[in-house]
Amino acid sequence: MTAELVRGQNHPLSQSRLEIRISAGTPVAAAAALGDENGRIHGTEWVAHPGAPVQPGLEVSRQAAADHRLAVDLDAMTDAVHRVSVLLALPAANAGAGPARFGSVAAPFVAVTGLDGTEVASYTITGLNLESAVVALELYRRQGAWKVRAVGQGYAGGLAELFADQGLSEAAQLAAGIDEAVAKGLVRSVQAPPPRTPEGDRSRQAAAPAVGPDQGAAPQGAPGPVPPAYGGQPAGGQGQGGPQPPYGGATDPHAPSGGPVDYSHPRRQTSAPPPPPPAAPPAHPGQPSRPVAGDATGWSMEERLYNQVWGMFEDLARTAAAYRSAVDFAESRMDKELEQALSDPRSRIGGQGDAAREAARARYTQLVDQARASLDRDLDQLAAESEVVEPALPPAFARWDNPCWHAYRVPMEIPMALRLGDLRLPEAESIRIPMLLRLPLERGLWIDSGRTESLDGSFTDSHDMRRLAMDTAVAHAARLLAVYPAGEFTVHVVDPAGSGAQALAPLTQTGVLAGPPAQGAAGVTEVLARLTQRVDLVQMALRGGAPDALPPGFDTSQQLLIVNDFPHGFDDRAVNQLRYLVDEGPSVGVHLMMVADREESAGYGPLLDPLWRSLLRLTAVPDDHLADPWVGHAWTYEPPSVPPGSEVLRQVLTQVAEARRTWNR
Repeated sequence: MTAELVRGQNHPLSQSRLEIRISAGTPVAAAAALGDENGRIHGTEWVAHPGAPVQPGLEVSRQAAADHRLAVDLDAMTDAVHRVSVLLALPAANAGAGPARFGSVAAPFVAVTGLDGTEVASYTITGLNLESAVVALELYRRQGAWKVRAVGQGYAGGLAELFADQGLSEAAQLAAGIDEAVAKGLVRSVQAPPPRTPEGDRSRQAAAPAVGPDQGAAPQGAPGPVPPAYGGQPAGGQGQGGPQPPYGGATDPHAPSGGPVDYSHPRRQTSAPPPPPPAAPPAHPGQPSRPVAGDATGWSMEERLYNQVWGMFEDLARTAAAYRSAVDFAESRMDKELEQALSDPRSRIGGQGDAAREAARARYTQLVDQARASLDRDLDQLAAESEVVEPALPPAFARWDNPCWHAYRVPMEIPMALRLGDLRLPEAESIRIPMLLRLPLERGLWIDSGRTESLDGSFTDSHDMRRLAMDTAVAHAARLLAVYPAGEFTVHVVDPAGSGAQALAPLTQTGVLAGPPAQGAAGVTEVLARLTQRVDLVQMALRGGAPDALPPGFDTSQQLLIVNDFPHGFDDRAVNQLRYLVDEGPSVGVHLMMVADREESAGYGPLLDPLWRSLLRLTAVPDDHLADPWVGHAWTYEPPSVPPGSEVLRQVLTQVAEARRTWNR
């Protein structure tokens, strides 16, 4: 039975291998510090944190997330360690975005569990206010036995104050290093999937509204409020079917200024339940139920498929985590048994020692085989689900080789999300999970054109990487143009040296761009000046409460700027304008897609570090660089690709261009 602790209460621990599960209402950074009998930390090597996630007996998450799993092996602790403190911190407290104190978010929940998931003790950290870092709980050794104590000690000064209070002389340096590691992690993070429903009833439970990390808050839930086109409070409701205001949120006209927001969908009768989900075909006796496309929560098939895709992502992440944890446990147990066998001089030689070693290896093999069988069973179910879900996806969610693109028509409504590529794990090479990003975009994209080593061990030179990066950027831009209604998405291109002309041909030849790609320093200056002026005008209109006062003929569509060959053609003023667009543009409908090699911009020094951190890094070749929101799995990201010889991309863009011309008449 779980012991629900209150502050200061303790509880004995009967297991040495444990998991610390953390659930917070917003992304937090998790760390664990080792202390002596007095609780003092003797050095930075006594702290496991996102920058150094593995220490003897400890492993923590590699990035900030709303949910964490920390692995603890108390038997692996040295005799000098008497205390393990679990630490939480708000990364936004130093990043300048999102909540800066625990008093403004939901109370974090911490649970100590066995490897099988059984809870031993739990603690809800209440009473926090101005604190941005907190010691959640501690595992401590007393008279040879380990116990857990609920602490809940917060620090308004963040991790630096926390570490200093525990006697660490390098407190400020370590806190800065953790902030840097978390900021880098945010660049490679995958947005969290929507909240899951109880197992086996995924299609009949209402999901709680939430927004994802790209919106700067808790894990994203598809049925929750959809962000408006520009800034303000979220507008709309649980779908994307109704019209949205061009600027700001949907406030109640009868409420005073700053009153409550009306999140009801303009076309939805919320009193009526959603239509029933598709019925699953009957399963054979003794076999698991057969998967069916669209069996997740949602008011529409699009919403159900979105939730189902992220449900598959979460299922694969958790089953892989369970398998890796089981293998680690088997290896640790075998090592311990072998060490015990070798510690006795009498058993080092002869039949007794050989028998002990063989028995340890046999137990290891048995545990790994059991874990693999469980993993294979889950993977078979996921593979079967993927086979029925992939063909049912709408164009915005589908690969370029999906037949739905051959029946493409310019949509009348904005979809709720966009596919940016695929994700996979090494345990399941054949299963590809679509990487879906909510619309409208809340983060810019960075297509990395730097020289890289591909997964097959071959190197891709800089010329090929630039070409592949531009091809990937064009595929992303084409998909964005294709999923928006006519006249609601505009693309600008800055190509100072003209090196991307061949890759840009599908966009330029079909006439879907706002104008020819800007070249040279003068072209860069003109485009950036025009877009920064647009951001200023919209912001002034919103702040003045007069969005209708914009100049006549003002283009209210979403704007995307593709920048190639950065930093060629950019002076200091242009770089500052670019950073301004990255920081302020998304809230007013101006988005950035950088095609660049970070090393080539090293001459600007740390000036551009915030820019790179603000963008979601994608690659032009498969690369293990994206992390999930729970255990930090290194997911392999695969960019979208048009089948060789296919004309589908040009055909789609031709329809988009024709629809734009009709709309502009």
